[in-house]
Amino acid sequence: MRTRAIALEDRGLLIANFYGSTQEGDLTAPPNCDGFGRVRHFRRATNPNWPPDPLPIEPACRALGLEARDSIRAQVFQIAACNWRCWYCFVDYRLLSADQRYAAFLTPKELIDLYLKESDRPLVIDLSGGHPDLVPEWVPWMMQGLRARGLDRETYLWSDDNLSTGFFWKHLNSEDMDLICDYSHYGRVCCFKGFDGLSFSFNTRAAPNRFDRQFELMERLLRLGLDLYCYATFTTPIANKTGEPMARFVDRLQQLDPNLPLRTVPLEIGIYGPVKDRLHSVPSVALDNQYRAVEAWLRELETRYSGQELNKPITEVPLRHQRHPKAEKSEPRGQNHVLGTL
Repeated sequence: MRTRAIALEDRGLLIANFYGSTQEGDLTAPPNCDGFGRVRHFRRATNPNWPPDPLPIEPACRALGLEARDSIRAQVFQIAACNWRCWYCFVDYRLLSADQRYAAFLTPKELIDLYLKESDRPLVIDLSGGHPDLVPEWVPWMMQGLRARGLDRETYLWSDDNLSTGFFWKHLNSEDMDLICDYSHYGRVCCFKGFDGLSFSFNTRAAPNRFDRQFELMERLLRLGLDLYCYATFTTPIANKTGEPMARFVDRLQQLDPNLPLRTVPLEIGIYGPVKDRLHSVPSVALDNQYRAVEAWLRELETRYSGQELNKPITEVPLRHQRHPKAEKSEPRGQNHVLGTL
């Protein structure tokens, strides 16, 4: 999959095109950047039965010196390849298969050029997928491109990681890693696909033992001192067995870092266009079970942390290996770059 998604000599990356995709029907605004981009509206508020999601709102506002807000716009580019096939993924599977009929090779320079042509540019650039870390070069190449254009302090770079490969260490050199670690306006969110081997395998269709691999990779990333955050998905086919597995999941997060659960956000799964055709193969209780699981998650946090710790902004939760200060703060700008939903 990696070899089909990157052209190393030309710095080409296989970027999904949204025109004609099922995903396009879920967007609140038409695709931009000639179809290779979309504007996503990240919102803090979820439904009343789910914890709020401060990502990447709070990290971006801190880095950019923006006033606190409840939503933020991001310019999204999606790598057209992924090694998982999560049933709840809001991306068409055909946009995850490295198929050039639905994507094209673009360089970071070309992506930035497309971004700069937009008249109302978001301040956040989200490198998404698919699985961006199949092509870990994408992050440092974008950083170099943004820095060359004088945009490294005017934009915030955010990337996703599904914790499935060690390509970060296999394909990046020391200069790439130093750039990523020292780039002040960058944050990375790593997604745990379930809270035990059963839920992980159910969600990804991968072998249950791959669940453990996520923790190994997360530990290596933490040691780099990056500004890291986590998502976790709690859909599961089993409704009455969430308490003990959830306790073990939180144990394992704390073994990586005592405060890592406080930087972890449960990600509520909803039904978007591409998901509808997959529901026939998914137990009908799976979506309902995530609400039982998130209750178990909240109980675990309440028993392990004080109210003050639980209410601390996610960006102020310290990690053992995190570099300080991560970003140079500036005076709040106060611009309002807020709209819509997905």
